[in-house]
Amino acid sequence: MRIAFISDIHANLQALEAVLAVIDAEGADRLVCLGDIVGYGADPQACVELIAERARGGAIVVKGNHDAAVANGVAGMSRHAASAITWTVEQLDGAARAFLADLPLAEAEDDRLYVHASPAEPLSWPYILETADAFAAFSATEARLTFVGHSHLPVLFHTLAGALYTGKTLSFRPDGEAEVPLAAIRRYIAVLPSVGQPRDGNPAAGWGLYDSGSETFAWRRVGYDVATAQERIRAAGLPDRLWMRLELGR
Repeated sequence: MRIAFISDIHANLQALEAVLAVIDAEGADRLVCLGDIVGYGADPQACVELIAERARGGAIVVKGNHDAAVANGVAGMSRHAASAITWTVEQLDGAARAFLADLPLAEAEDDRLYVHASPAEPLSWPYILETADAFAAFSATEARLTFVGHSHLPVLFHTLAGALYTGKTLSFRPDGEAEVPLAAIRRYIAVLPSVGQPRDGNPAAGWGLYDSGSETFAWRRVGYDVATAQERIRAAGLPDRLWMRLELGR
């Protein structure tokens, strides 16, 4: 099975459409969205509608912290994130708000776990940035493969599995696109780059592809119409920082 992963769309319709077009061309068997469909960008309603349509077609979708904030409020968010969510709530119709509210925090499938932030206290939305964060996540689930988003920074954490487990966690950080083999004796946490607001210095929209046949995971990048996404954010009156960072990937 070939599973395509997307995360952190952040209402960037131009990036989402570009990524979905490539995924469709790849012929992936399954789509998994790891949350944060909304927030920051200018097209939350259209992005929710696109993901809801994919969900009706069998895609798995979990809730991100920005999705949760639509119903739960912006406490704890940065100034720009809170401003964008406050604006976003006014743009969404009832069906879109209900779709976001009903999303699960996590979904398990075979030996895989899909969650936006971390299986360690998912309601607190912790980031998995370093090996200590990954160790806490490994300790919170028995899944062999865990797929997350949230940080917008692609990385693969791994440790020995089963009786061989020692607690030592290692990491691999890709420089752009990369494909890595997944050994049967190890457990992995794959962190996805962002579709709609990359922060790793690469402005191209990011996604991932897991192949259970070859036991590989690949990070992929797709160019998209950044200028239109920026203009949409400017026209919406959202903070300048939100459109300026798109061309920098920061």
